[in-house]
Amino acid sequence: MLIEGNIFIVTAPSGAGKTSLVKKLIEKLDNIEVSISHTTRKPRPCEQDAVDYYFVDDAEFMRMIKNNELLEWAKVFDYYYGTSVLQINSRLKAGMDILLAIDWQGAQQIKTLRPNAIGIFIIPPSLTVLQQRLLNRGQDAQSAINLRMEKAQDELNHYVEFDYIVVNDDFMRAVLELQSIVIANRACLARQAINLKKLLALLLPAT
Repeated sequence: MLIEGNIFIVTAPSGAGKTSLVKKLIEKLDNIEVSISHTTRKPRPCEQDAVDYYFVDDAEFMRMIKNNELLEWAKVFDYYYGTSVLQINSRLKAGMDILLAIDWQGAQQIKTLRPNAIGIFIIPPSLTVLQQRLLNRGQDAQSAINLRMEKAQDELNHYVEFDYIVVNDDFMRAVLELQSIVIANRACLARQAINLKKLLALLLPAT
């Protein structure tokens, strides 16, 4: 019997290193992939359509909301972001673990619809480090960075809604912590009782 994959939610304030951590985690583990979100914002110079995001206009995004095609969606910094229902369900049914790199609003929606989803919250070692990372990215004007820092204060308050918290101070240590979380949840009793059904039947006497 093929067991459905897990949903892992990774959330962090802007600049905490969520995207880099997720990419490295995917490199280190098999049978897990990142869900590609839809967004109405313009692609950054290093981003590709259907690789980093599905870039759509406001009209298309509103159509998807109206037709209930999104598992979750939120408006962040004046742009919409959302996750396709069909994309997620088809991969989960194939036994693939799915990793959602989304904001706390989307995480709340996912946890409501799928309470067994595993939530991981990434935090920076300090606000000073967070601000420096935003500056080092070179993607935003100072006014935008100030706005992101203000928003980070609110975002950090939502850590209590998650199952795990990881501090991105040492990058590779944070990756290993994420890797451990995924592996531990794959080995939980509910999943392994199905995965190892035949072996357990051989080991245990019939009753």
